[in-house]
Amino acid sequence: MSSKRFLITGATGSTGGKTLELLLERGYQVRAFVHKRDGKSTRLEKRGVEVVVGDLLDFTTIRPALEDVTGAYFVYPIAPGLIEATTYFAQAAREARVPAIVNMSQISARREAKSHAAFNHWAAERVFDWSGLAVTHLRPTFFAEWFFFAAQQIKDGLVQWPFEGKHAPIAAEDQARLIASILERPSAHAGQIYRLFGPNEYTYAEAFEKISQILGHSIRYERISYEEYYEQLLKIRSPFFAQHIVEVAKDHGNGIFSGTDEVIEKITGQPPMGLEEFIKKHRKAFE
Repeated sequence: MSSKRFLITGATGSTGGKTLELLLERGYQVRAFVHKRDGKSTRLEKRGVEVVVGDLLDFTTIRPALEDVTGAYFVYPIAPGLIEATTYFAQAAREARVPAIVNMSQISARREAKSHAAFNHWAAERVFDWSGLAVTHLRPTFFAEWFFFAAQQIKDGLVQWPFEGKHAPIAAEDQARLIASILERPSAHAGQIYRLFGPNEYTYAEAFEKISQILGHSIRYERISYEEYYEQLLKIRSPFFAQHIVEVAKDHGNGIFSGTDEVIEKITGQPPMGLEEFIKKHRKAFE
């Protein structure tokens, strides 16, 4: 086993979990930062992962977790607290002299973003930049996993969302492959901002038409108003999350999420999977 050790936050999530798996497969030591000990953390320990329990809003748990690591992956949920968490993480990483960090941002992160979460991601990027650490920022378009959320909302073969633009869905595991590759050889990527996309763009109407063909049953897409969607989201998610999704839906219509892969294949040597491959791979999620 390599002497290199990497800290992975979001270790039981979509990008963090897969990054952890890839690093283990490549012979590295992995330290997983988790909120609590449970069945998931126990399974990680059985695979040889060092599990540390902490909170990204608690500096006293972050600082020891970053000791003696070769690199770290930082990811934070769509929730308040990102700026504080980033500041704590950056300071702890400076004290621990962490050589490289990969930061998960989002494609709508910019100074003029109306989404509170997207603006916070832009500001968090700047905090990392000011820290002087070797950080690579990732700005993905909508994850292909977003279609899992759709699978839970389909009623009578109908999905009702407010999105009207195009994007190329990007799978979490393709992003994880990039994250692992950057952590392995970070020097060429320090200070870079990478926009991440899948190989082909779709409107949601086009995407669900393709998904219908793959699954063999009809799923229609119907565009609804931003206001109606906001009220729907408030029934199941926080106001912070709902505000974010509605504002990025507007960004989606304005082309902010548009583009196709120019990074993942170049860096990892393997192109990201397309929508058809992704749906076939995760068919059970729609059954």
